[in-house]
Amino acid sequence: MSQQARGFALRAAVLEVSTGGPVTERSVKHIAIYGKGGIGKSTTTSNISAALAEAGRRVIQVGCDPKADSTTILRGGEDLPTVLDTLREQGKVRLEDISALGFGGVLCIESGGPVPGVGCAGRGISTAVDLLHELEVFEQFQPDVVLYDVLGDVVCGGFAVPIRDGIADRAFVVTSSDFMAIFAANNLFKAVSKYAPSGGARLGGIIANNLQAPYARSLVDDFAGRTGTRVVGYVPRSMAVAQGELYGRTVIESSPHSEQAEIYRRLARAVVDDETTTLPRPLNGPALKSWAKEWGDRIFVEDSQLVEAGGGV
Repeated sequence: MSQQARGFALRAAVLEVSTGGPVTERSVKHIAIYGKGGIGKSTTTSNISAALAEAGRRVIQVGCDPKADSTTILRGGEDLPTVLDTLREQGKVRLEDISALGFGGVLCIESGGPVPGVGCAGRGISTAVDLLHELEVFEQFQPDVVLYDVLGDVVCGGFAVPIRDGIADRAFVVTSSDFMAIFAANNLFKAVSKYAPSGGARLGGIIANNLQAPYARSLVDDFAGRTGTRVVGYVPRSMAVAQGELYGRTVIESSPHSEQAEIYRRLARAVVDDETTTLPRPLNGPALKSWAKEWGDRIFVEDSQLVEAGGGV
């Protein structure tokens, strides 16, 4: 039996003694965090996981991206065998074959994807979740929170699985002030508004990430207002993030006393403890383009005025 498996068995035994009966699945918060590829959703999710673990919460993070790099900075930059690859190679899978304990005891799992050019990239999500139930991970590990880090370029229906099939209780979207990130967020709102009325996850809110431009926060706030949503946290661009990733660590681990670490701690509390949800009102194509043009004009005017005043763009 591996050290990880022994740890699970010991935890289950302690719980059985303390509760006077066998371990059963308890109330767990299942949260999906979406974002356009490259927007920083995995970095954000991993720092939330690290902040929760630091605060004493038991956390599982499931990477739902074919790149399988969601949990890398929780594990010192080490690779992790994915669920789909292991199933293809071995057939029968044990939990220790497809998981590892990362910073603060976060249980890390990567769903993986299909062989390139074959199959649906979203299949790994369903397969991974089914396997977790089959292996009774929730009963043994007894998590407080399960975070699903999901690619937010919602063109493949498979990526909608966590919000469509009731896997997640609520969803958050990571975006920046970049138009393509906003476009991806608006697409996710369309998926939420479609599936929530029939039992799918509702929206917890927007996480505004990688903010740098002076207008960035106002732009994201305006988008939230136009779509009937809310911003739950603002994460500025920071060298602490880049430095931590070079070391294969979260900011919580590499720079625990920094302001950036405090920002992630506040964000973690907002995401997990505030259970407010909304049903977004996504903009249609013409409305989104019109809104973007308005902001393009506004930014051009503000930059022109700054140049005229002798400032930099």
